[in-house]
This record gives sequence, C-alpha cells and structure tokens, in this order.
Amino acid sequence: QVQLVESGGGLVQPGESLTLSCAASGSILRINTMGWYRQAPGKQRELVATIASGGSTSYADSVKGRFTISRDTAKNTVYLQMNSLRPEDTAAYYCNAALIRSDRTYLSSWGQGTQVTVSS
Repeated sequence: QVQLVESGGGLVQPGESLTLSCAASGSILRINTMGWYRQAPGKQRELVATIASGGSTSYADSVKGRFTISRDTAKNTVYLQMNSLRPEDTAAYYCNAALIRSDRTYLSSWGQGTQVTVSS
C-alpha cells in the first residue's frame, strides 16, 4: 500500500509565500516523477510543476518564476515553494507520484489534497 500525504496549505494574502510538502510512504521500490497539480472550484485539475528522478523540472507558464519544485529522494518527499502568491493561485493542490511498488508494478498515486487560499 502506498500513501501520499500533503501538508502546508493555508490562507495567505497576495504577495505572500507558502511551502507545500508531500511525503510518500509504503511499499515503494522507486519513485520516478513527482508533481503538483491544482484544481480550483469549477475548473479542471491542471499541472503546476513536475520533477523527474534526475532532478529536471517543468512548470506551468502561470507559475514560472514564482514557484519552485524540489525533492528529497531519501525521504520520498516533494516540495513546492510558492512565492508572490496571487488570488488566482487559490485552489486545492494535489501531489502525484509515478512510482514502482515493491512488487515491481507501476502506480500513479495521488494525495488527498491541501487547500491554498490567497485573499486579502
């Protein structure tokens, strides 16, 4: 069994910062790509940022220059540093991990989500 647990969401004012964390645990042999997605009310879930096992990263245009994704491979943890937050960043943020389980089967696992609200 594999679990992804997110933390770090909250209510902030425009221009402020937040850091999200997501820790994966369970019967994991190897994690390939980890990523953050978000879903605002009435909208589809969208990709925010991803980081591959080798460290290469990609970002949605809307967050480039403001958000930074990083990971601690030893801890199976991915982070999202969010700076200069805007009201349009308000959404539920979800962590995803593309991983190989201990039985050598592939799994795309999702966390339960953490709410980020940017409002004055």
